[in-house]
Amino acid sequence: MESVPLWQVTFLCGLGTWVFVSSILNVTLTLRSLIQPWVSHHVDSGTPFILRIQKLQHKSLDVFFSVLSCVVSVPFYTGFLPLLFWSGHVKLARQVTLLMAFCDYIGNCIKDVVSAPRPSCPPVRRIIATKDEEENAQEYGLASSHTLNTVCLSGYLLYYILSHDQNGDSSLEFVGFSVVFLFVGLIGLGRIYLGMHSLIDVMGGLVIGFLILGFWIIFSEFIDNFIVSEQNVTYFWAALSFLLCFAYPTPELPTPSFEFHTSFNGVAFGIVAGIQQSYHQFHHEGVPRVLTPELTVPIFMARVLVGIPTILLVKFCSKALAKRILPLALCTLGIPIKSSNYLPSLNKTSDKPKSPGYLQKLFFFSRHDSFDIDTSIRFFQYAGLSWSVVDLAPSLFSALNL
Repeated sequence: MESVPLWQVTFLCGLGTWVFVSSILNVTLTLRSLIQPWVSHHVDSGTPFILRIQKLQHKSLDVFFSVLSCVVSVPFYTGFLPLLFWSGHVKLARQVTLLMAFCDYIGNCIKDVVSAPRPSCPPVRRIIATKDEEENAQEYGLASSHTLNTVCLSGYLLYYILSHDQNGDSSLEFVGFSVVFLFVGLIGLGRIYLGMHSLIDVMGGLVIGFLILGFWIIFSEFIDNFIVSEQNVTYFWAALSFLLCFAYPTPELPTPSFEFHTSFNGVAFGIVAGIQQSYHQFHHEGVPRVLTPELTVPIFMARVLVGIPTILLVKFCSKALAKRILPLALCTLGIPIKSSNYLPSLNKTSDKPKSPGYLQKLFFFSRHDSFDIDTSIRFFQYAGLSWSVVDLAPSLFSALNL
C-alpha cells in the first residue's frame, strides 16, 4: 500500500481549514463589499467607451468577433485538447488542460466573489450568436474569462514553442510575440464590441491572466512531475476536487460559473487519473508525434474518426450512469438532494421534510436544505469524457494499430 506523503496531508488539511474558516468569517461577503462598488462604478463610467466602439457596427465585424470568441469556448476545448493528446504532444496537452482548468477555477471564483455586473443592455448592444455565449452572458463581468484564458493559452503555447526551439531564432520570437499580442488584443476588443464586457473587465482579465501564466511557467514542471511519477496522485486529486467544490465562493445571485468550474474540475480529475493508469503505455516522451513516419496525417485522421465518437459515447454513458447511481448513493447516506436540471422528478419528492443524516450534519453542505445532485453528475460526466481521451481512446488506437 502506498504511503501518503506528509505534504499532501498538510495541503489538503490547509485547504479544508480555509474552507471552514472563510465560511465562518464570511470572507466572500467582506471582499465583495470592498471591491464590488469600485468595479460597478467603472463598469457604469465605461459605458460611453463601449458605445464609441460599437459605433463601428458592421455585420462583418459582428460575425468576425463572434467567431473569434468561440476560439476559447467550451466547444473549442472539447475539440482542441483531445487532438493535442492524440497528436503525440502529450506533455503539452496535459499541461495546457490543467492550466485551462486552473484558469477556469480562478476566473470564475473572482467573478462570483466580486459579483460585478456586465455593461447595461440597453444602451449597450449585446450580440449573442451562440448558445455558449448566451450562458456566458448570465455570468458576472469581472474578470473577462475569454481574455484571461486567451492570455494563458496563447502565452503558454508560445512559451512551450520557444523553450523547445534549439536554434534560438530571434525572428521566431518576434513573430510569436506579435501573433500572441494581436490575438489577445482582438479577443479583448471583441468582448467590448459584442457588449459582453466593459474595459475594466478586459483589463482585469489581462492582469489576472499574466499572473496565472507566470505562476504556471514557474511551477508547471513540478506539477507535471507530480502527476506522472509521484505516489497517491489519484486519491490526492480526488480529495482536492472535492474540497475545491466547497472552497468555491457563493455568488450574489446564481450564475452558470459554478457549473463551468465543475465541468473543468471533472476534466482535470479524469486526465490525472487516466494518465496515472497509462503513462508508460501512451503518455511518455517517446510516443510518436504527428507529421513523423510513425504517425502520418492519414493515421492521425483515423485516430480522430475513431476517438471523437468514442469520447462522446463515454460522455453520454457517464452521464446516464451518474444519473442512476448517484441519487441512490446519496439518499442511502441520508443526504437530501435536489436537481436543478438533470432530474427534475427529484424535486417533487424532496419537498417533504426529512431529518438530516449523519453525513449531512458532518460536511459543509449541512447549512443547505438539500444538495444539488447536478454538480456530482456533471463532474462524473466530464471526468469520464477526459479519462476516455487519455486512456480508452489510446487503447483503441493501439488495438487498431493506429
